[in-house]
Amino acid sequence: MLNISALVPAYNEGDKIEKTIETIKKSKYIRDIYVIDDGSRDNTASVASEAGAKVFKLDKNRGKGYALKYGIKKIIDRNEIIIFLDGDLEGSQRDIDRLIKPVLENKCDVTIAKFPKSKKKGGFGLVKTLAKKGVKHFTNKEIDCSLSGQRAFKAEVLRSIHNMPSRYGVEVGMTINILKLGFVIKEIEVDMGHRETGRDLKGFIHRGKQFYQILWTLILQRLGGFQ
Repeated sequence: MLNISALVPAYNEGDKIEKTIETIKKSKYIRDIYVIDDGSRDNTASVASEAGAKVFKLDKNRGKGYALKYGIKKIIDRNEIIIFLDGDLEGSQRDIDRLIKPVLENKCDVTIAKFPKSKKKGGFGLVKTLAKKGVKHFTNKEIDCSLSGQRAFKAEVLRSIHNMPSRYGVEVGMTINILKLGFVIKEIEVDMGHRETGRDLKGFIHRGKQFYQILWTLILQRLGGFQ
């Protein structure tokens, strides 16, 4: 049986992380759950530990990409498949196993969760459009859900990525790098959900940061900043 672990980056998810871990524990494939507490100011780390996860706590908030890179270094040598799952995940064990199975069966190298349509109005699609067009520009392949953080990887894929963006550009940057390296990505439809941002000031600020950091990731790709 292959070693398969879940890597969960989390920042101030004390109210969500226990439910996320309990859902992951129901997977028939996952052996270990690792939470990377990205400098949370709440009780994320203690709740995650009490729920049964192994916790790595960063000294300050450094960004999702940094947390994932940190976690990968810690666990890559003891796993054949690693799945990334967000700390505010709303989904079922069945959704998680849908992501792992095609990789386990060698039908692809990476799976990405394709979420259902948002339940509430968010932005105007600028971030998603930028991400999709950016991936298309650099790889000539269309990936609808390149922003999704729910992904399963063969460990060899993660070993092949020598650099990753540290913040909101991490998913787009990884998608481009993976495709350019010749690995096969499969999008998997799931019923998962996660914390959504609305059309309020906080939501627009969040999406503004996403847009800027994804744009910067694409600029660095053009300049050869990521491999």
